Amino acid sequence: MKPSSTLFRSSLVLLCAFALGGCTTVKGWFGGKKDDGKPNEPVELTKITPTLKVAKLWSANAGKGEGRLGVHQGPIVADGRVYAAAIEGGVRAFDLQTGKEIWEYKPEKKSGLRLSGGPGVGDGLVVIGDLDGHVIALDAASGTEKWKAQVTNEVIAAPTIGMGTVFVRSNDGRVTALDAASGERRWFWVHDVPALTVRGNDSPVLGPGYVFVGNDDGTVSALSASDGRTVWDQAIGQSEGRTELDRMSDVDGAPVLEGTTLYATSFKNQTMAIDAPSGRPMWASDHGGAGRIGVGSDRLVITDPTGIVFGLDKTGGSALWQQPGLARRSLTGAAVQGEYAVVGDYDGYVHWLKLDNGEFAARSRVGGKALRAAPVVADGIVLVQNVDGELTAFSIAQ
Repeated sequence: MKPSSTLFRSSLVLLCAFALGGCTTVKGWFGGKKDDGKPNEPVELTKITPTLKVAKLWSANAGKGEGRLGVHQGPIVADGRVYAAAIEGGVRAFDLQTGKEIWEYKPEKKSGLRLSGGPGVGDGLVVIGDLDGHVIALDAASGTEKWKAQVTNEVIAAPTIGMGTVFVRSNDGRVTALDAASGERRWFWVHDVPALTVRGNDSPVLGPGYVFVGNDDGTVSALSASDGRTVWDQAIGQSEGRTELDRMSDVDGAPVLEGTTLYATSFKNQTMAIDAPSGRPMWASDHGGAGRIGVGSDRLVITDPTGIVFGLDKTGGSALWQQPGLARRSLTGAAVQGEYAVVGDYDGYVHWLKLDNGEFAARSRVGGKALRAAPVVADGIVLVQNVDGELTAFSIAQ
């Protein structure tokens, strides 16, 4: 794809993201009056009586955030450290419990690197891509640069690292496998991208010998980790409709692998459980969304494109509850913290919902700027990063 074509397509995709999410939140972005029931405006939050006490552990700055680029920058946690990045500001490592900065990688200004998405971590590396297709690998212990590589398009998803390989999902539908020690390319895989898609995509997911990838056409693909060969494709959301807008069905949240079951959800309001080795559907639900899935012991939590949160039975996909109180608030994907589901919204609010019935349990606000990336939960701590690059950690008070 020529650079001019890439820029044109990216602009279309970005405009589409705002058309679907941003235009319904204009009042919320610029300050407005009380919700008067207009169907295209975000629901105004109602007062709740908290049944859960959440405590803010710490807050830190990861650098100049993504603003309105729509890359959904979020942190990742490994070995008691939080790794976070910003478009301008490099990559930082923080202590999970205290928020103390451990190291910082700051590229030279003349390099022109605009670090996008979030970092990936594994095999002693922290790896991140940028808006021009550069991939940078850092030593996880010190932040020292190990190598650089180049892929064909912007990287707005965190790379996935394992089996001695770095798997990079770029925005042109490619997955590139790079040697973790040297950055040399081992193989690449290409999947066609529709003309119009939701802005964003997520990391590949590793299984024993497999790489699972959510695609912009509503499918999930299983690849051979050794050579990139397609093992199977499965449609999650059918790309049906009269217009390209109607046919948008992106799988933008990383699929979730539990044992041999793979869960994936689509912008086309579909969620599916798949037998991972064979690609055979186990069940399908008519509720879904483009963001990440929150996974509990017996249920899944998804946020649909209209901002309704659903709790789905893991064994059959039926809706156990729905929470419409966040409609049109441009929600993040979901995470699970203990017995609660956690989502963020366009106005900087973090919401805790009871897993058993979807009722609001607690709410907190961070900085007043939009949350785009799904919350991340590690060691009982939930982390959120807003579009200004502010990183905040919460715990559930005992």
